[in-house]
Amino acid sequence: MNKKKSYDFTSIEKKWQAYWQANNTFKAYNETKKPKYYVLDMFPYPSGQGLHTGHALGYVASDVVSRYQRSLGYNVLHPMGFDSFGLPAEQYAQEVGQHPKVTTATNVARYREQLESLGLSFDWERAVSTSDADYYRWTQWLFLLFFETWYDLEKGRAMPIKTLIDTLTREGNHKVQAACTEGTPMITADAWKAMDEGTQQLFLLHYRLAYLDHSVVNWCPGLGTVLANDEVKDGLSERGGYPVEKKKMQQWSLRITAYADRLLQGLDKLDWTEALKEMQRNWIGRSEGADIDFEVEIPGVDKPITTFTTCPETLFGVGYLVLAPEHPYVQKMINAHSNGDAQAKQYGDEITQYTQASLSLSERQRMQETDKVSGVFTGFYATHPLTKKRLPIWIAQYVLGGYGTGAVMFVPAHDSRDKAFAQHFSLLIIQVIEGKEGELEGKHAQGTMINSSFLNGMQVKEARQRMIEELEKRGLGKGKVQYRLRNAVFSRQRYWGEPFPIYYKNGVPYPMDKQTLPLRLPDIDDYKPTPDGDPPLARAKKWETSEGHPIEYNTMPGWAGSSWYFFRYMDAQNSKEFASSQSTNYWKAVDLYVGGTEHATGHLLYARFFTKVLHDLGYVTIDEPFKKLINQGMIQATSHFVYRIKGTNQFVSHGKKEAYDTTALRVDHKFVEKKVLDLDAFKQWRTDFADATFILEEGQYICGQEIEKMSKSKHNAVNPDDIIADYGADTFRLYMMFLGPITQSKPWNTQGIEGIARFMQKVWKLFHSQTSDTLYVSNDAPSQEAERAIHTAIKNVKNSIERYAFNTAVSSLMICVNSLLETQCTSKRVLEDYVRLLAPFAPHLAEELWERLGHETSILEAPMPTYDPSKLVTQTATYPVAINGKKRAEVTVPTGSTRETIEKEVRANGTIQKWIEDKTIQKVIVIPHKMVNIVLK
Repeated sequence: MNKKKSYDFTSIEKKWQAYWQANNTFKAYNETKKPKYYVLDMFPYPSGQGLHTGHALGYVASDVVSRYQRSLGYNVLHPMGFDSFGLPAEQYAQEVGQHPKVTTATNVARYREQLESLGLSFDWERAVSTSDADYYRWTQWLFLLFFETWYDLEKGRAMPIKTLIDTLTREGNHKVQAACTEGTPMITADAWKAMDEGTQQLFLLHYRLAYLDHSVVNWCPGLGTVLANDEVKDGLSERGGYPVEKKKMQQWSLRITAYADRLLQGLDKLDWTEALKEMQRNWIGRSEGADIDFEVEIPGVDKPITTFTTCPETLFGVGYLVLAPEHPYVQKMINAHSNGDAQAKQYGDEITQYTQASLSLSERQRMQETDKVSGVFTGFYATHPLTKKRLPIWIAQYVLGGYGTGAVMFVPAHDSRDKAFAQHFSLLIIQVIEGKEGELEGKHAQGTMINSSFLNGMQVKEARQRMIEELEKRGLGKGKVQYRLRNAVFSRQRYWGEPFPIYYKNGVPYPMDKQTLPLRLPDIDDYKPTPDGDPPLARAKKWETSEGHPIEYNTMPGWAGSSWYFFRYMDAQNSKEFASSQSTNYWKAVDLYVGGTEHATGHLLYARFFTKVLHDLGYVTIDEPFKKLINQGMIQATSHFVYRIKGTNQFVSHGKKEAYDTTALRVDHKFVEKKVLDLDAFKQWRTDFADATFILEEGQYICGQEIEKMSKSKHNAVNPDDIIADYGADTFRLYMMFLGPITQSKPWNTQGIEGIARFMQKVWKLFHSQTSDTLYVSNDAPSQEAERAIHTAIKNVKNSIERYAFNTAVSSLMICVNSLLETQCTSKRVLEDYVRLLAPFAPHLAEELWERLGHETSILEAPMPTYDPSKLVTQTATYPVAINGKKRAEVTVPTGSTRETIEKEVRANGTIQKWIEDKTIQKVIVIPHKMVNIVLK
């Protein structure tokens, strides 16, 4: 009996993964005459749970592009690494009592094993982990670079801090135009030289790109650390659900605001989606206007409240001021009221309660809830700078302390929020026009006329400029460009992060010598803050310099290492510099970056910022790191829900839940089949479910369902290891690409992968005997149909890959294999072209078939085939033939046949001859390229 043919994907994939590893097949070279192509994935955080199929989508897409570009003759850099510092590893270490470096190393090994099982063409020699000292040595070096740099507004670039020191020594700072701390004092050269060393160092913090200052931060006592805005949801930490509060702390920050305009302008030359670029524009939030000073009547306050407005021409219409809950004058007001009468104390209590409630919300919540009017009157007043009228001062949560000055002037006629606020609190809003009280008459729209004192008769643009000039002349304000973007808080009160290479002498921060780096994390016996509230590094036995100076206790945030990792990939083994100029000059910018939209206003902004600083200081030749960016869509999956009756451990089936007061809980999809819950597995899943009882319907527990983003936290994640074990990595890769457009969200359906598995069997069948695994190809010339099929596929697949339409490329491969099977094509020339087309998507099978076709080198060395347009032209034409208007047959003739030839073929057709037998043909109508009609008498 003949051996039955089979496609043994398990042995084939293991064979070629071993081959690629042994031969270092995907190694990229920094010295080559080939043109370069740099493909990058946003590298993962290696959690203990490993990858799920949603993670793999972007990795497979970037791998298809990498393999395709190699086949076009490019030297491709396709690296991978691990964003391995961060809070989750530290929290896990506290739970299990292991050092984070141990659990991180285990997780990294697990991730790499999974990535290799997918057949991804990474150059693993260049792999980095941000928690490796050999890597974070250069993150520390970069921090010192920022520390030793200031931004010269006149030159429009970052400069070494020494150039500023030279200017201060020579002439003071009166002529210095710099991005610096608001309110930096003006000093003479003599005053600078009269300062002692420590005072000079503190003064320079006003200018450094990395500086120490007091900032209002998201403080999470439960985690003992500061959190970024995107780590807080509904006033709670995303990790652990602990309460988060606003707190003023001394923190290291990076002066990203110096680059706000350049970050905006740089977006215009990037091949990113307009939606993504708009997200960054809104985050940076550039607006032109003026700062205006309002004197205040608050005991103990001798400076005015400064407001920022984009509409200074509306100053005459101001009815009141509103402060952010975190404005520094709020506490002064509370203190002043505490010494007053009963009414004052009531004001103080109301302010305290309101501000505490407001500060428990994240800024995102406060911005999203602008339609919910809330606020509290402070009991204090400010003075209008021009009319001298008393203006009530309020506090409202939707005014943010980090935007502008944390204080705004409100003109209800010109802003819907202002009007709603005024109406809600029944505020009488009036303006003074030429000394007379009256309702605001001027309308604020381009082209309208202003009716306010010295602005009478002016259009808005003219009035705006006139008001700014008047304010500056009277010393009451000044024109200003304001940004929503704020300087980035760079300190974290954690252990598992990069130590700052900073020590303190008499309380003043100093940089460590770069030659002493890396400053390695010390071993400590507990990863929690100290009883005194200091960060975990304070627990180190000797965390100080050799001279006895204490070293910074805070560590850097998780994004420190991820803001420059794409440069380290260019020269990952370099022990002398973060990357050589030869490597950065060759690879330049990333040609294709693939990752999620969740990093639009965090990582992508910081990476662009780091790149611009390195460019200014001459370390790289580019000022934008990512030329083309694709945000892959989410993989969605079915989440399953059980319904617990509140206050009990009893669960009610979906169909009966309306009769009870229940809480919906997600349950692991592994315990559910066709909506039916495996009760025993569920009870064994968690200890608190062990004694659960159930209210069933028809003897079964039916779960609720909802389509959501695939996520481990939602218990709906599909492990790619299981899919690969059942179907193979190539089938998994093809299915991921076939699901739909790469940028769109798409549902995962394990049953749907069966169709791709059948396609893979067809490909195997195309190359082999019908009865065995013997290769069945010939050197025969292909048929016209086979040539047309393969050249159509070459054209379509290449066009689809270059448009990142991977799903249509897979469809073209399917159509082609069906056509070749129908024509029973065995032509080696055609089949070799097909294998080369298949290779980016199913590399293991392609390598195996390529070898069986007689090639001794990897298919990666084979160029992508090109199509011949002439082969796409159909060589014959088929005409339907009608008799008296009814179709009776078809005839096929050579393309371009004359009318006489077509009529001759029609008359000779056996079917037609039966219909016209013994009948008289009145005429034969030939409609070129369409049909033939025979008219009988």
